[in-house]
Amino acid sequence: MKKAIVIGSNGQDGYYLANFLAQKKYKVICIDKGFLLQIPESNIDLRLNISNKSHIELLISKIKPDEIYHLAAFHHSAQDNYDETIDIFTKSIEVHDISLFHILNSIVKFSPQTKLFYAASSLIFGNPPTEVQNESTPINPNNLYGITKAVGLFLCRKYRKEHNVFASCGILYNHESSRRPSKYLSKKIIDGVINALRDHEEKIELGNLKAEVDWGFAPDFIKAMYQITNLEISDDFIVSTGVKHTVKEFAEIAYSSVGLYWRDHVVENPQLIKRETKPLIGDSSKLRRLTKWAPSISFEDMVKLLVKESINNEKH
Repeated sequence: MKKAIVIGSNGQDGYYLANFLAQKKYKVICIDKGFLLQIPESNIDLRLNISNKSHIELLISKIKPDEIYHLAAFHHSAQDNYDETIDIFTKSIEVHDISLFHILNSIVKFSPQTKLFYAASSLIFGNPPTEVQNESTPINPNNLYGITKAVGLFLCRKYRKEHNVFASCGILYNHESSRRPSKYLSKKIIDGVINALRDHEEKIELGNLKAEVDWGFAPDFIKAMYQITNLEISDDFIVSTGVKHTVKEFAEIAYSSVGLYWRDHVVENPQLIKRETKPLIGDSSKLRRLTKWAPSISFEDMVKLLVKESINNEKH
């Protein structure tokens, strides 16, 4: 039985990945905040801190996993009201980089056969020179999330080259599911739909209806992670649909899927945007060529499915 460690298992991607691997008969070790590491034969019982070197060394030396998926993220949406403080920077470095550094070193020291997948982000490109990005697009992040995710990508490249570690990076574009937290734009729209079904006077405010996004389906991206990790050679891969849609399109489809007119329930308020972001569109042709990966669902069908699933979740 193969063993896989999923770091960030309580997040959207971690949830779907852990279930996906379990269906493939993996023994899955799910790690998130407050994870209790218990190894009976070693009398080990501790609350794991992924930025603690000794904790990570203990985890990898004892389990020697076939695969590690580093999905942990300290993330904020463009509408979050926050300043890029030293606390946010420190936490981002701990989650995205220090933990990764300890994992890479521990693989070299204790488990060289382990394959690592690191979840990078399209935000490593910042304001790119081209509308569509590929793996050769210059890395030029302009916020702390993108900066620290770029550091993670460079760490993987270093350990691939200098230590022959299998360390692949998925440069992930926006991907959605009904498990998104409420602070995310997609979930805010879908929550607005559900509330409007209860009260037809209910309205939501959105920052920029013309904003364009490359939106994918989270369960599809999980399959890409798995396929990337099971290639013969590790590398960097864009994971995206390559198709852009506007916030207006998302809202229009979401509301119309339940028989409502979006203009009756959506108000545009540019003051909600705390950070201006340039549209990021990914060219995933390298991934598709090497793995045969492709999105399983259209944008319109995805939005309708997210609304349907969220309504069903409300009922339960």
